Amino acid sequence: MTATIDPDDPWSGTAPGHRRILEAALSAFADRGYHGASTRDIAAAAGMSSAAVYAHHRTKADLLFAISEAGHRHVLAVCERALEAETTPVARLRSLVHDYAAWHARHHLLARVVQYELRSLLPEYRAVVVELRSRTEELFGREVRAGVESGVFHTEDADDTTLVILSLGIDVSRWFTPGGTRTPVGIGRTYAGVALTLLGVDGPVPSSP
Repeated sequence: MTATIDPDDPWSGTAPGHRRILEAALSAFADRGYHGASTRDIAAAAGMSSAAVYAHHRTKADLLFAISEAGHRHVLAVCERALEAETTPVARLRSLVHDYAAWHARHHLLARVVQYELRSLLPEYRAVVVELRSRTEELFGREVRAGVESGVFHTEDADDTTLVILSLGIDVSRWFTPGGTRTPVGIGRTYAGVALTLLGVDGPVPSSP
């Protein structure tokens, strides 16, 4: 998956009609919240009938799950790919944090919905998404612990520091607005530097991708 992932397109490979439904639902959930958006609103935004939406997803809960699963799979794949070409603890952590933070800016609406509507998922759907989410968290945890064990990173609590780094990246989706002076790449660079500072990396930080 990491070899073919398109970092700019979480819906890659999705049929055009289905993509319209997912994008309309995402926009509605981001604007009104899951509970404030109706299937009728989503169908109208997609330029379809409610029956056409139901042909793809039986309920609004199914739509939220499809979006949440796709978003979590996409960011996980982006993070896995970020590590492929890097070998040192500093370079790996820098690339990982850079791409994670940049993803939350580049896909801020998707990120906002998948991160902040987790509680709205049905229990059986939430279990699937939480497992994907845990894989991303463990990816970060392994990199932080590896750096600590090699003596490059310094922190009293690797798990807590990992949580802080993840939380900083997630929060980007809450405040980011396209068209301003901040760009996804610039945000990624800044957050990578902050993460390495939190981990006690001395000296200049190599430039981010």
